[in-house]
Amino acid sequence: MNALLQPDLGAASDVARYRAVRSAMVDLAAGLSVEDLSAQSMPDCSPGKWHLAHTSWFFEAMILSADPAYRPVDPRFQQLFNSYYEALGRRVARDQRGLMTRPSVDEVLAYRREIDRRMVDWLGQAPSAGQDRYLLELGLHHDQQHQELFLMDVLNLMSRSPLDPAAYEREPRVAPVEPSRGGVVAFDGGLTTLGHDNAGFAFDNEGPAHRVWLEPFRLAADLVTNGEWLRFMAEDGYGRPDLWLSDGWATVKAQGWTAPLYWDRAGDDWTVMGLTGRAPVDRSAPVRHISFYEADAYARWAGKRLPTEAEWEHAARGRPDAFSNLSGEVWQWTVSAYAPYPGFRPTTGTAAEYNGKFMANQMVLRGGAFATPPCHARITYRNFYYPQQRWAFMGLRLADDAAVSSDAPEDDDQAQAFRRDLTQGLSLPQKAVPPKWFYDAEGSRLFEEITALTEYYPTRQETALLRDRAAELTADFGADAVLVEFGSGASEKTRILLDAVPDLGAYVPLDISESALLDAATRIGADYPDLRVQPVLGDFEHLSPLPDDLPKGRRVGFFPGSTIGNLRPDEAIRFLSDARRMLGEGALFILGVDLVKDPATLVAAYDDAKGVTAAFNRNVLVRANAELGADFDLDAFDHRAVWNAEDSRMEMHLRAKRATKAQIGDRTFRFMAGETIHTESSRKFTPDMIEGLAKASGWTVAKVDVSPEPSVALALLRA
Repeated sequence: MNALLQPDLGAASDVARYRAVRSAMVDLAAGLSVEDLSAQSMPDCSPGKWHLAHTSWFFEAMILSADPAYRPVDPRFQQLFNSYYEALGRRVARDQRGLMTRPSVDEVLAYRREIDRRMVDWLGQAPSAGQDRYLLELGLHHDQQHQELFLMDVLNLMSRSPLDPAAYEREPRVAPVEPSRGGVVAFDGGLTTLGHDNAGFAFDNEGPAHRVWLEPFRLAADLVTNGEWLRFMAEDGYGRPDLWLSDGWATVKAQGWTAPLYWDRAGDDWTVMGLTGRAPVDRSAPVRHISFYEADAYARWAGKRLPTEAEWEHAARGRPDAFSNLSGEVWQWTVSAYAPYPGFRPTTGTAAEYNGKFMANQMVLRGGAFATPPCHARITYRNFYYPQQRWAFMGLRLADDAAVSSDAPEDDDQAQAFRRDLTQGLSLPQKAVPPKWFYDAEGSRLFEEITALTEYYPTRQETALLRDRAAELTADFGADAVLVEFGSGASEKTRILLDAVPDLGAYVPLDISESALLDAATRIGADYPDLRVQPVLGDFEHLSPLPDDLPKGRRVGFFPGSTIGNLRPDEAIRFLSDARRMLGEGALFILGVDLVKDPATLVAAYDDAKGVTAAFNRNVLVRANAELGADFDLDAFDHRAVWNAEDSRMEMHLRAKRATKAQIGDRTFRFMAGETIHTESSRKFTPDMIEGLAKASGWTVAKVDVSPEPSVALALLRA
């Protein structure tokens, strides 16, 4: 009687998993041409054909060849597809891999199929030795690493072509980008464990687990986005050596970096090359393809820092649900050098060269990218690259030390931005604060009081001019128009336009101050009950698309109060260009500007006898103390208003009456007697300057209405 053969279920499971992992790279290569798979774009990259062969070679060299009777598929391949294993003999230099026209792609795929056949036979023997099981896992994870490398290298190759070819119709990813959560997540200090200590597989560099002391820290809930990176670029982030490490600055100058890898300027816009071809930069998407040097410079510009890998792992282990895109979008730079953990021992045998030999001069990244295969990344995973490299799917998440004072208020999104702008501005040779931070509820109230002062003519004159010309300015609005007011404040002037357009479809006030915005929207909604009021909390210097469900009539921008004068010339052009894109073709724009006039009138308007403007100016320090836990001595600063004829602008400053200092979080800022904080510039215009500003930002001046003396103007622009 024949014995019943019982199948080994463990072996069957191993085979199924092996085939699933090994099929992934073949699928990625399926739609690419022989030429796509054969070329090498730079020394750091390898041809797709080489990845397909090398990952097969790995199983042959590490596992199959352990059998003394084993005969290789082709002995020549032992040299051709060895990557860096010195113990396995000669190999082709990395930068020469693209010169190997043979074997062909078909021969490589045949080699891969034969290795897979032999491995399935080997797995059918149900290997059980610990070293065999480890090498099998290592080989599968090695294949998954090269699946991501395959996509990185294909993208770099496609980026070299002026045709901007798409490698794939859809980006090969497992899941969509997770929506942002906002804010920061705080962690207490103390003793924590870093490193892999589970029973499952991990690379040797992930262990052993060991104890690490952490000081209290905070980690951003979200990754840094393209929109935030554009602001870094707009504020000359790539041109300021004070933001960069010395080697980083040398690299920026030598390489001519002005943007992340694969970005290109198209007029006023930026595009980025991806696996699906070139497309406009998505401002809401996490930034990719930045080096450690760039990530570190951005963090410095933002008044933050990069996390250590211990902080990242502790946060990911303790509160993973508090973060967006913790893994699955971009690998995240840390400030930790790639070095062995205490007690590190490399894998025994030939695989000892897998990680340990690279533990010098590289930096650690944590997380995982959209191209990282499922179930490959772990919380303890240590990716590593040289600080100048950026072709990988690399991004960043900001960190900072916990506030020194436990009484400091919790950061929200707006407080984070305020803290960043204030610490960055006070770090400049001429200390400065962006004027948008004047406008909390108290600042808005004080400004309304300013507008009623005898000396302050701009509001009075502009309001009268607006009443006089409202019918003409609104004549072309059309039915269901959408009025978008930038920096709406109390929205008082808006009522003049609302009264002139009874069939307006919607009013969209946009302001950075949530309290002022909601107060104004509530009052407008109460006074105009039939009007749709859709408030948008935001910064008019960094515009997001309008809500999708607004009426379909003409979009009309409204920017009164000569606020355009608060922006630098390049910022004003960028704002009007962004507004044009936001509002779309056929849009109108009503722009209020103050005109050049005698200096005495100008200075009086910004330094009134009652001291209201002085209180308004000083309120930015009051706000910093209240919202950021700062400790400015308010009595140590007085108000100064100065006419700068060369730059055609009024300037407001806060002058230190005596030597003083202020603490903001863990930063201390010192002021010498007589030193100033530049809080506002209000540029004054001539008709030629208005015309030049409109032309530079893609608008056409339809008309300019000028008030009686002291003169202001309203310019009607057309897209």
